[in-house]
Amino acid sequence: MPTITYVQPDGVRLDVEGQVGSTVMETAIMNGVRGIVAECGGACTCATCHVYVDADWAEKVGGPSMMEEDMLDFAFAVKPTSRLSCQIKVKPEFDGLVVHVPERQG
Repeated sequence: MPTITYVQPDGVRLDVEGQVGSTVMETAIMNGVRGIVAECGGACTCATCHVYVDADWAEKVGGPSMMEEDMLDFAFAVKPTSRLSCQIKVKPEFDGLVVHVPERQG
């Protein structure tokens, strides 16, 4: 299973194993990652699972869809590598993926 690292705003890192086919958000919720609220449960309608994909991974993960971009308008402190973690499917090639949790969610 791919390992995903969630980095908290204070720099604390949590490495967890993700299930292929699940999402980065589901993986966070199942492992109690602080800061991933996921109010809509992964329906891409709330922007409370906002993360910053680490720069080393941004190209591999890819950018947001148009629908996701629209929802990111409701997130705080959006950056070029912002994504909604509910829209990132865990794949074997994402082993070692690093995402940063923002200080607050939308």
